[in-house]
Amino acid sequence: MILLEPDCPGKQGPALKLHLNSPDGRYQFTGYGDDHVLVNDQRLGFGLVVGPRLLDQETFRSLVFEALEVAHFEWLRQQQAEIVLLGTGARLRFPHPSLTRPLMEAGIGLEVMDTGAACRTYNLLASEGRKVLVAILA
Repeated sequence: MILLEPDCPGKQGPALKLHLNSPDGRYQFTGYGDDHVLVNDQRLGFGLVVGPRLLDQETFRSLVFEALEVAHFEWLRQQQAEIVLLGTGARLRFPHPSLTRPLMEAGIGLEVMDTGAACRTYNLLASEGRKVLVAILA
């Protein structure tokens, strides 16, 4: 079950808490705001990759949309997900198809969305047992 709570008191800017029960220790988003996400209640900055059993804060550390390269999508391909979500911040921005070619050639789906939608969609797909990754850009 997913419960949504608008604006967290005492937090700067709009924030959202996501409550999803996960007794098996898989990574899930439990909230997000303008300058952070919460993964299993741990506050993290942007520039990270999350999968059900993966929390990578190094590979995309501080990565902004303008700095995306083919190598980033090649790295995501190597993680062997069936679908990759790309959270591009508060604004939806689509990378050039030449950058995403490694995913397309491997038959891995790519969905681009704002960060909030990426967090919510990831939780839903992960709860279904899907092999999903989400890359959240800075």
